[in-house]
Amino acid sequence: MPVWKRNLIVCWFGMFVTGLGMSQIAPILPLYIKQLGVDNAESVAQLSGIAFGITFIISAFFSPIWGKAADVYGRKPMLLRASLGMAVVIGCMGFAHHVSVLIALRLLQGVITGYGTACTTLIATQTDHEHAGFALGTLSTANIAGSLLGPMLGGVIAENMGLQNSFFFTGIMMLIAFMTTLLFVKESFVREHKKTLSMKEVWSLIPEKSLTVVLFVTFFVLTVALYSIEPVITVYITQLSGPSSHIAMLAGLTFSASGLANILAAPRLGKLSDKIGAQKVMLVSLFAAGILFIPQAFVHHPWQLMVLRFLFGLTAGGLVPSVNILIKKITPSRLTGRVFGFNMSAGYLGVFGGAVLGGQVAAWFSIRDVFWITGALLLLNAVWVYLKVYKTMNHVSTATDAQS
Repeated sequence: MPVWKRNLIVCWFGMFVTGLGMSQIAPILPLYIKQLGVDNAESVAQLSGIAFGITFIISAFFSPIWGKAADVYGRKPMLLRASLGMAVVIGCMGFAHHVSVLIALRLLQGVITGYGTACTTLIATQTDHEHAGFALGTLSTANIAGSLLGPMLGGVIAENMGLQNSFFFTGIMMLIAFMTTLLFVKESFVREHKKTLSMKEVWSLIPEKSLTVVLFVTFFVLTVALYSIEPVITVYITQLSGPSSHIAMLAGLTFSASGLANILAAPRLGKLSDKIGAQKVMLVSLFAAGILFIPQAFVHHPWQLMVLRFLFGLTAGGLVPSVNILIKKITPSRLTGRVFGFNMSAGYLGVFGGAVLGGQVAAWFSIRDVFWITGALLLLNAVWVYLKVYKTMNHVSTATDAQS
């Protein structure tokens, strides 16, 4: 088996478990905080929001730092650091005796993040051009799959085995990811520059600055779109279905529909990007995603919303691989880790921003307006991508073909 394929399998498992660990706390966090002695309902809600959001905010700050470390010391050491660190920290959450300890550990979890950044950098730099789209597309499904199964698995374990065991289970899984990374990931890392570059020097060495910024914003907008309905989906399903004992199940299925479609489509659209160009797949996917968001404001039954969310997920599956492929293409290899670190920060901020956007728009206007505004963001982003990415990359491809 080629080294890049073996590394892809190990990294996929590690990113899957990381997604699992980042998301499994969501449904049990209020219950766990209540178990830790907080009885007031408003305090539970407030502390749950802080404990959940702080991980993503801190991760957004530290992701570029760990990306820089990956460029300096190698990607495998960063994989080992992040997986072992998360195994210990998440496992310790099960031993917390006060809510302040839990929040501190959630903050520390954000600090030691970086597994996804190192994985993406490793696969991007080790995979040949012919298979880059497929590899990065496949890798992008790992975190999504973990994020989908995490809330469900966390709830099942908590209900049947106790709240603490959800943290212990994830810690053990991260420990397994650490061992598989240690034993099976192969990397021949050669540091190109002995001097550690400052942030200003790194930015000066990026050849396509405006293009890079557009890609960061696109990844942010995509993540916002994926998570903007999370805070309102249960209420929206209740409005669509009326009194029902299956609201939670319907909401879970609806939210998961886009993720399932993303998992199915991402490797295939990544492979298509290798053939026709990532900028073409990205542009079509963005326009289709924006258009598909708007009808979700007009549905009258939950199954209609599920179908539209599934179709949206198919289009979203072409975006993450395309962004990663283009970042790899325009970034010097010695800066890949840092640039992917910034891109991952955009994703973490998108998760937080999407949840805030959905909640605030629903509170100030209506739930249906969440879909209008999110769709408009995607379509505006598509126009920007057409002007700044599509035309630029097509011009580069034409010039390259003319020279050959």
